[in-house]
Amino acid sequence: MRKRQARRKLSMTSLIDVIFLLLLFFMLSSTFSKFAEVELSAAGSGAGAVQGETRPMFLRLGAEGLSLNGREVALDALQDLVRGEMPEAGEQPLLVSLQDGVNAQRLIDLLGVLRGVGNLSVTVLGTS
Repeated sequence: MRKRQARRKLSMTSLIDVIFLLLLFFMLSSTFSKFAEVELSAAGSGAGAVQGETRPMFLRLGAEGLSLNGREVALDALQDLVRGEMPEAGEQPLLVSLQDGVNAQRLIDLLGVLRGVGNLSVTVLGTS
């Protein structure tokens, strides 16, 4: 006759440890994955300007500096300057031209500053 082996007690410690580690992993990964949305509209071919339409502002973004309507501007002062040149009513178009050497982070920084300006329609001009 065979000896009957005694059953080991089931240990819950390892299962709890695994669940705790998974919970910790998902909590940490969700902390570091914050998403932000940036609205972009690319310029396309279309009809000419309609009479009575507000004249667009032109912003040239370089790797080191930027200029608004031909004047050099600091990124910190851009928001106030754009607000000062906007019409009282209606939407103001702003054309953004990217120079060579501009990276995506620089463009996102610019769009973050411009997001605080109301009634501004930002169009990023594509390169050929």
